[in-house]
Amino acid sequence: MRQPIWADLCKSFIREARWYYSGYVPTLKEYMDNAWISIAVPMVLVHAFFLVTNPVPKEALESSSKYPDLIRCSATIFRLADDLATSSDELKRGDVPKSIQCYMNEKGASEEEAREQIRLCIKETWERMNTAQRENSLFSETFVEITKSIARTAHCMYLHGDGHGIQNGEVKNSTSKILFEPITPLY
Repeated sequence: MRQPIWADLCKSFIREARWYYSGYVPTLKEYMDNAWISIAVPMVLVHAFFLVTNPVPKEALESSSKYPDLIRCSATIFRLADDLATSSDELKRGDVPKSIQCYMNEKGASEEEAREQIRLCIKETWERMNTAQRENSLFSETFVEITKSIARTAHCMYLHGDGHGIQNGEVKNSTSKILFEPITPLY
């Protein structure tokens, strides 16, 4: 059994550092093969798996260590939502090119065309995640809901820009509503 989640995360950070210091702009595929790990969602989800699964079935344990589609899709959605909201600011701060810039560089596309392609990738990844959920009986309903909730969180957190690094009025208002205001029934 292999459980290299922390090693995988560190390797992905090192790869991005190498890209940055060499000035290399990866293809979108190269970027995404690394970025779904560097967003740290797989590490969080594998830890969550052990917190909500008791007993841990051997088959599920082996599957979780290979990053099944539920984990990959959740992480990919989080990464792409993050990139849509933060890539411009992160480039200004001196970060590596994100999915948008990788697509623009590879295809010669405009920023708006690249952003539309990333939105399409998010939609397609949600479809894959929903299919994986239906086909995967190894994981508990609780764990499946956690994978979907993390992907939903990204949409919420990055809806009005960088909800993690730079909070603006929209983000603060939305967070305040989620945490402190009661949910009112629709009826």
